[in-house]
Amino acid sequence: MARILVGMSGGVDSSVAAALLTRAGHAVEGVTLKLWAGDSDPEAPWQRRACCKVGIARHACDVLRIRHREVDLRDDFRHRVVNGFLDTYLEGRTPNPCTDCNARVKFAGLLALARAEGFDRVATGHYARIERTGTGAWRLLKGADPAKDQSYFLYGLSPADLPMLRFPLGALRKARVMELAREMGLPADEIAESQEICFVGEGDYRDFLAEERPEAAAPGEIVDTRGAVVGRHDGVAFHTIGQRRGLNLAVGRRVYVVATDPASRRVVVGGPEDLWADGLEAEQVHWLAPFAGGRVTAKIRYRGAPVGATAALDGDRLTLRFDAPQRAVTPGQRVVLYRGDVVLGGAVIARAAGMADPCAAPVAAAEAAS
Repeated sequence: MARILVGMSGGVDSSVAAALLTRAGHAVEGVTLKLWAGDSDPEAPWQRRACCKVGIARHACDVLRIRHREVDLRDDFRHRVVNGFLDTYLEGRTPNPCTDCNARVKFAGLLALARAEGFDRVATGHYARIERTGTGAWRLLKGADPAKDQSYFLYGLSPADLPMLRFPLGALRKARVMELAREMGLPADEIAESQEICFVGEGDYRDFLAEERPEAAAPGEIVDTRGAVVGRHDGVAFHTIGQRRGLNLAVGRRVYVVATDPASRRVVVGGPEDLWADGLEAEQVHWLAPFAGGRVTAKIRYRGAPVGATAALDGDRLTLRFDAPQRAVTPGQRVVLYRGDVVLGGAVIARAAGMADPCAAPVAAAEAAS
């Protein structure tokens, strides 16, 4: 029997994870990390209250007859996740706050608490698996349910922490988890799963960005890939690669954001053909398994389809060449590499490769005009 600290968000997944461990005879305690204040109105929709639903988590622990407590990590969350989210948009890139939150706040906080209080393991409701190989090494694997696999968000975990982590739902399908929740009397239908950024909630990230960083509202030109001015925008930070809606352009064809240039306050638009890239360059590489380059499967966004690729390393830089061109490779987002089900590691996308530089012509046109 192990003493296990379970991260309880208030969702059905973490509740079932705690229940399965309790059923197995472990000494389980639940903890909810308070990350964002949310809406204090008790009648407000759950999506506006906070990322983690403390009341539901407490109720689930009452049903399971296990201890529950709340730990305040709002300062860490603001410093390590929210500020980075805002800064990244101001740099003209698109952040991925969930990967930062998991590695730098949630698991860091849970593991620190567990070690300080003598717990043997930390568990969560993530759909991923941890496996010990025949050589004694530990590795992170995809969850068995391809529709729910969350290993993409976990590539930033430390390899040294894997032996202490457990993911009880990793081998289960979501439908089975819902069945178990109902069988155990846990709140299975209390709230819908949110697809929003937790600290933004149901609103638009642009509103949050404008409120937190007023300097983001810096108007500039919208130009095409030849450098011709086709419109105006309210701020580079309010635009992301692949965006089509909200451009308010009348250019006679469907156009998309293909690049942003904060230095010149320009947003570059082009046709759908301008969004495709043969590869990418990435930085801030983090490995969970030994890797020296070669064939991999890569994901450039959580909901994106995996694609075969060839990876090469140059110090702390990663270059990836796709087997087939990929659409809207977005700086600031994460690329995660796999070999089979094994998570090798991941990195922050720096730029798309194997395509014409969409900022080159606009910059040249601006220099010529000056």
